[in-house]
Amino acid sequence: MTAGSEDARPDAATEAFVRHRNLLFTVAYELLGSAADAEDVLQETWLRWAGVDLAPVRDHRAYLVRIATRQALTRLRTLSRRKELYVGPWLPEPLVTAPDVAEDVELADSVSMAMLLVLETLTPTERAVFVLREVFDLDYDEIAEAVDKTPAAVRQIARRARSHVAARRPRGAVTSAQTKAAADAFQRAIETGDLQSLVDILAPDVVALSDGGGVKRATPRPIVGADKVAHGLATQWRHLNATPSIEPVHVNGHPGLIMRLDGDIENVIAMRVEDGLITGLYFVRNPEKLSRVEHETALTR
Repeated sequence: MTAGSEDARPDAATEAFVRHRNLLFTVAYELLGSAADAEDVLQETWLRWAGVDLAPVRDHRAYLVRIATRQALTRLRTLSRRKELYVGPWLPEPLVTAPDVAEDVELADSVSMAMLLVLETLTPTERAVFVLREVFDLDYDEIAEAVDKTPAAVRQIARRARSHVAARRPRGAVTSAQTKAAADAFQRAIETGDLQSLVDILAPDVVALSDGGGVKRATPRPIVGADKVAHGLATQWRHLNATPSIEPVHVNGHPGLIMRLDGDIENVIAMRVEDGLITGLYFVRNPEKLSRVEHETALTR
C-alpha cells in the first residue's frame, strides 16, 4: 500500500462515526421530533467523539449513542421552551422514509407521528430511557451512563415510561397493507371530492391536527369527529386556487401523502390507522419543517 492510499483512509474515529451515523440520527430524531435539531446533535456528537481517546473504548456504538443522547437531552430542554411559544398545534418534523423502514415494524412504530406525539407526553429522561431500551435495546447499565442515573433508577423509569406509553399508543397491531389501503382510500376521496367516501374511511372519533407554525394557515385546535374533519377538509380544499397534486410516499415509516400546489409543497400528511380506519390525521404545513421531504431520510436501529 502506498503512502498516498494509506493517508486517504479515514481514521478509526471517523470510520465509527460514519458507520453509526444513521443510527445516531434516528436516536436524536426520536428524542427530539426534529430533523434539524437531530442534525445539530450529530455535529455536536462528532465534535466530542473526535476528541475521545478510543484505546479504552470497547463499544464504539454504545459510546456514540451515549454522547448523542446527552446532547439530545440538553437540546430537548431548549426545544421544550420553544414549543411553549409555538403558534397552534406542534407536530414533529415529517420525514420521507424508504419502504424498508416500514418492514421493520418496531422501528416504523417508534418513528410514527402517533408515537412521537405520545413520547412528547413523557419527561425528557423518561423519553430517553424508553427510546434507548424499547427501540434500541440498550442494556440498563449503558442507559444509566447516558442519562446520568443509576441502573436501578433507570429500571424504575423504564417501567413507568412503558406503562405511560402503553396507555396511549394505538390499541392493536396494524399491518402496512392495512395502512396503505386506508391511505389509498383517503387519497381517492380527496382527488374525487367524494365527501361520503372520505367520511367512510375516517373513524367516528378521528382527530385531525394541523401545524402551520404561525406561518401557514392551520386550524388552531384539534378537530374531532369524522363529519367535522371531512367537512373541514372539503371546505379548505374548495378554496384552493389550483388543483393539488397528491403523491403517495412513506412518512415516518408509514404510508402518507405529499400535497403540492403549482409544484410547491402545501401539506405533508401522515396518518394513524386502527381497524382499517383512520383515527389520526396530521397535516404539517410549516415550511420550516418541510425542507427534508423532497428526499428520503435513512433511519436505522
